[in-house]
Amino acid sequence: MRPIRRFVESVRERRERRERFEVLPAGPGAAHRVRAFSRFGGSVWLLALIAVSVLVVAFLVVPRGGGPVAQSPVVVASLPFWNLGNGTEMVVKHRDSVNEVSPWIYGLDANGRVLEQYPPEQTAEVGGRIAQLREAGIPIVPSLANITDGSWAYEPVAAVLHDPARRHRHVAEIVELVERENYAGIDIDYENLRAGDRQVFTDFVTELGAALDAAGRTLSVAVFAKDSDTGYDERNVAQDYAAIGRAADQVRLMGYDFHWNTSPPGAVAPIGWIRAVLDYAKTQIPPERIVLGVPLYGYDWVVGGEGTGVTWLKAFQLATEHRAQPQYDAAAQAPWFRYTDEQGREHEVWFENAASSKAKFEAARGAGIGGVYLWMFGYEDTDTWHELARSLPVEK
Repeated sequence: MRPIRRFVESVRERRERRERFEVLPAGPGAAHRVRAFSRFGGSVWLLALIAVSVLVVAFLVVPRGGGPVAQSPVVVASLPFWNLGNGTEMVVKHRDSVNEVSPWIYGLDANGRVLEQYPPEQTAEVGGRIAQLREAGIPIVPSLANITDGSWAYEPVAAVLHDPARRHRHVAEIVELVERENYAGIDIDYENLRAGDRQVFTDFVTELGAALDAAGRTLSVAVFAKDSDTGYDERNVAQDYAAIGRAADQVRLMGYDFHWNTSPPGAVAPIGWIRAVLDYAKTQIPPERIVLGVPLYGYDWVVGGEGTGVTWLKAFQLATEHRAQPQYDAAAQAPWFRYTDEQGREHEVWFENAASSKAKFEAARGAGIGGVYLWMFGYEDTDTWHELARSLPVEK
């Protein structure tokens, strides 16, 4: 689904970032610490028995909750192409907890035509992973974003939206792609639109939804999370929740990046904001069509500077290397810690773990919405899957 705001800058940067994230925590016994970290689920005395420090406790405290459960909740795994390998392996391993998968693999060229957004050398891997997901019997609804040459681009998609003839051809092209590749549907992730695009974006979504419905396929649309129609800037105005909710089978609320790489440090998805977003969305969209995006990543900010995206595993590695003791912010329902790097710069890290994800699963459950999608940025806390199964069990 939607990648981190202002984060996707180039294919090369994403690939380098993926390679860094795949580094396991260094030092003797590191792999054992990570396994123990996931195995004991926050039980302090058991962790003590295996000599794991207080550090781990802060990562694993899991809040409890309850509330109404939607019938057969939708649970979508959103897999960006840089995490397609590991993401696919985790989804197949936990296939009983997932009933849809959205590989984030399509973009637009400068003329607004659909094309693959991953690098050519990854073509074989993408094909193999798609085949693996098909074999696992998980419906595939790939994401199409307005990414051109590795960056978010406004002009190509705007030109298509504002020209009825080109918009009609674009709809036909998307339907042809879905049918040719035998996908269950498509997920539209057109971002950073402007207030003046509101009606033409609605027209596009409405036309595409009708065409896919006629073909027996589904449409989901990613929207920025907001707690009012105007939201915080014109990209929110561009998305008419009510109209999109009438046209799409799923409206995927991007419940993340409340704090982002160029903002001050803070929780990526504070729970109070998530609840406010859900409350507003339910006034505009049928609840069963709302799917909440749950981030599985965080940011490492240089205090006074910008942040860098981090996985749960990378956050664990940083805390271990710098002997930092994570805290758990009860108000935001998010873990965080500070450390000082080798250049003497102070860092503040906010990330997501099983505890913080559990809080969002329970918010979705309590709101009675259609379900959730996991934005699987990289290596996540494996206990997240257990909490997902407890909060939102999928009926097969």
